[in-house]
Order: sequence, then structure tokens, then C-alpha cells
Amino acid sequence: MSIKLVVLYPYPKDQEAFERAYTTEHIPMVARKLTHCTQAIYTRVLMSPQGASPYCRIAELNYPSLEALQADFSTPEAQELGIHAATISTGGIPISIVCEDETVTFIK
Repeated sequence: MSIKLVVLYPYPKDQEAFERAYTTEHIPMVARKLTHCTQAIYTRVLMSPQGASPYCRIAELNYPSLEALQADFSTPEAQELGIHAATISTGGIPISIVCEDETVTFIK
């Protein structure tokens, strides 16, 4: 099992400006400032089975332990990242949740 921070970004007022800031500013900041993060997965949401999705992007930041995640997010650098995420997310504040993964493999 692994620990991850999942961040859900609502659709911004200007999708093109958000994508530019997210990919050229925010993602590089995450790589530099979160020193305990072992992997980041950045997902562009295409659709939802129920219709339009309220989110345009999902970030999954993986950690080896809850303590490692807490160590990263107790720093001034993490505060700066949170402020930047809120600034570029003009459609609303990003939603952040801490999760624990459980992987199940289906053999077919």
C-alpha cells in the first residue's frame, strides 16, 4: 500500500491559461519543492460516465508513508505550492484529499 495526495482541479475560467500555468509553472514547482514525493501522476479529465465532469485535472502525488507526506506538507514550500494552485485554479479552489492505495490485479 502507498499513500498519496490527490488534488482535483475544477474547470477554470480560461482553460488555455490554466494549462499553460499548470504545465510550465506548477508541475515544475512540485518536482522541486516536494522532496519526499516519489512519483507524480498528472491526469487530464476527458469526461465522466454521468456527463460533464466538474474537474479538468487530477494530480496524484505518491509517498512511501504518511509521515513522508506530512513532512513535505509542513514546509513553507508546500504553503507556496498551495497558494500557487489556488491562484491558477480560477474555477474554484482545488480539492485535496489524502488517500491510501490498495491494488487488486485481475487475472483474465
